[in-house]
Amino acid sequence: MTLPAAKRRWRAFVIAAVLGLVLLSMLVPLAFLLGLHNSFHSATAYATEKQSSASNGLEVYNQDKGSNSANQSKGDQSTHAEDLIKRLIPTLPKDFDTSALKEVENKTTGEVAGLPVPIGVPKPDRRVNSTRIGGAAEVSGNKKGVREESENFCEVKFGSYCLWRQDHKEEMKDYMVKKLKDRLYVARAYYPSIAKLPARNKLSQELKQNIQEFERVLSETSTDADLPQQMGKRLEKMEVVIARAKSIVLDCNNVDKKLRQLVDLTEDEANFHMKQSAFLYQLAVQTVPKSLHCLSMRLAVEYFKSPPPDAEQSMAEKYMNPSLQHFVIFSNNILASSVVINSTVMHTREGENQVFHVLTDGENYYSMKLWFLRNSYKQATVQVLNIEDLNLYDQDKETPSHLSLSEEFRVSFHSGENPSRTYTRTQYMSVFSHSHYLLPKIFHALEKLLVLDDDIVVQRDLSALWSLDLEGKVNGALQFCEVRLAQLKNYLGENISDGNSCAWMSGVNIVDLARWRELDLTGTFHRLLQEHLNRGKESFQAASVRATLLAFQDLVHPLDDTWMLSGLGHDYGLNIEAVKKAGVLHFNGNMKPWIDMGIPKYRGYWKRFLIRENQFLSDCNVNP
Repeated sequence: MTLPAAKRRWRAFVIAAVLGLVLLSMLVPLAFLLGLHNSFHSATAYATEKQSSASNGLEVYNQDKGSNSANQSKGDQSTHAEDLIKRLIPTLPKDFDTSALKEVENKTTGEVAGLPVPIGVPKPDRRVNSTRIGGAAEVSGNKKGVREESENFCEVKFGSYCLWRQDHKEEMKDYMVKKLKDRLYVARAYYPSIAKLPARNKLSQELKQNIQEFERVLSETSTDADLPQQMGKRLEKMEVVIARAKSIVLDCNNVDKKLRQLVDLTEDEANFHMKQSAFLYQLAVQTVPKSLHCLSMRLAVEYFKSPPPDAEQSMAEKYMNPSLQHFVIFSNNILASSVVINSTVMHTREGENQVFHVLTDGENYYSMKLWFLRNSYKQATVQVLNIEDLNLYDQDKETPSHLSLSEEFRVSFHSGENPSRTYTRTQYMSVFSHSHYLLPKIFHALEKLLVLDDDIVVQRDLSALWSLDLEGKVNGALQFCEVRLAQLKNYLGENISDGNSCAWMSGVNIVDLARWRELDLTGTFHRLLQEHLNRGKESFQAASVRATLLAFQDLVHPLDDTWMLSGLGHDYGLNIEAVKKAGVLHFNGNMKPWIDMGIPKYRGYWKRFLIRENQFLSDCNVNP
């Protein structure tokens, strides 16, 4: 029976398709066995290596630049940790300096504005300053210069985490096991190429025996203490065999591929752990310790359980008496503000003339109020104000009404004078926040204030500052001449009147409120702030720092350098004699004295002014 032509064509098509599938099923396993898949993997590794080698030194530290990882889950975790770091640590705007000034980072905001420079920067805490140059050593040909270059680039990228890591670096554990694994990997890389050479059969057997022996040892132990005796001699034997293998001229494709894989995996793992460690550090320094949170909650509950007598009426006259010494502290930390007040009154003979105004937020208002009602500070008067209840933001609807502490940021400079050398230096600074510009309205009856940050310790009588002649200026502050306004020109724009003038520091500031009102400094600040916000290129805190630096131009009276020593929250290298002699110690930086990450050798100066005779401290296990 003859089939129709259409059916014959259909049957021929089916037969051809079946034969094609059979042929394909035979070729795929054959290609796999011949190692074609290895060539694709090698090409990928080579592309990664070429990209890495072609990049400059700065790009190595770019957080946005990822490398290929054999472990996809580890790469995902690294990206997640990096994203979290960026959320915790913001930077200043995208149109920042792209030449001399490489980075300015705001330490209080939760937003991120990236920089156009190839240095990624996860940033750290509320504030950061130093009274000396934390300069990076120039790169030299020796190992010390390379190490110093790496450390300073680490500081540019990860901030105070790298300073903390240098002081807490642990010795490598199980060094011998790590060395055995390294030699085993190198031997495995050379063995396939040596095994293909008939004339090197003896060397091939020696390599194989050493590899098998190392694999057996490492399968049974992972610590140096459990290694068998005479392992040092076996390691020397392996190194001799590897040296002989390296001396042979052969096709190095396989060796090259294996060693590239080793480099890629090691770099990926090191970058992952670095980012993870930096994130955990930032989390530790920016999270309120459990004991302090407990203290605040217990005090708030106690306040509502048994409301204390209202002492506001009896003290009302003192609160606005211009003949007294008025101190202002912006704080949401009970212990920190208590130490500031206690250390101040301990070093003065005029305690009865001192009035402290603690400006806090609604969350901490009642706990602060109860604490200062139940604890006395000689004859000094303490008033606690909730800044959110003052309703002072009616003139500027876009200004946040929440409490803002002094803005802390760091500035990193990159020198391009010698392209063959890399030199960076990082400076830590702190200035007023937008909350400070409410002072003239809050204290409308006063003409002068002494503004104190809550991370300071007073070691000298501050009474002399009240008689200081500010010579028509508004703000008596410590000058910070390691950073001049001309160096910030690309950031501040063309509004700089005197580029040679120094930046200034918050911490201890004597403020002439009468002169402030006369010049309408608050209005100037809000005008500059709105100008920068309208550009839509930066966060509110970044714009606030820029507006503050411009608003106080030519209005800062320099205080004597002996009044304040900064850097105790980030600088391990301060001279102890200078610390003892300073009038005020400023713990600006991430490593505050009330957290476990604080620098141990400075914490004693803060702890001596703690009030310890309190049941709530004991109940919450508060022991900074």
